[in-house]
Amino acid sequence: MDLLKLIQSRRNIKIFKSDSVGLEKIQLWLQTAAMAPNHRMTEPWEIYIVGPDTRAKLNHKTNFGNAPVVLAVLSKHGTTDIETEENALATACFVQNFNLAAWSEGVGTFWSSMGGNPKNRQILGVPDDYEVIGVLGVGYPDVIPDPKPRTPIQNKMKQLS
Repeated sequence: MDLLKLIQSRRNIKIFKSDSVGLEKIQLWLQTAAMAPNHRMTEPWEIYIVGPDTRAKLNHKTNFGNAPVVLAVLSKHGTTDIETEENALATACFVQNFNLAAWSEGVGTFWSSMGGNPKNRQILGVPDDYEVIGVLGVGYPDVIPDPKPRTPIQNKMKQLS
């Protein structure tokens, strides 16, 4: 599949099959995701593989659609507020790269922001100098939802002089 079709077809998956996804594949996608742009090569991301006990404590309303794998993706704070923001943006790019790499092999993701909640930060054991960019359910989709309508990009463009 070409890149444009891959991006256009990617969906946030809410219901997963029980089939497992191998750790080797996940590591390959994470390594590929690490090609994300990041200012001054800070590589601010940290990835936690969320085990069953921690996952149960998180008490996600849908249990991440029963995804066989759950990852928490964190971003390290910088030495300045600007660097902290740049690191978070770079880590969001990292997550999107991961999502696309997985999708290219038929594996879907569910990106939740629930890790930013103070209780969930504690459950995940997130250090004070990190932010949780997302908690991801990862697995083979059982249901691929139809695309949601998007605003035409022309409505989001402005010409500056």
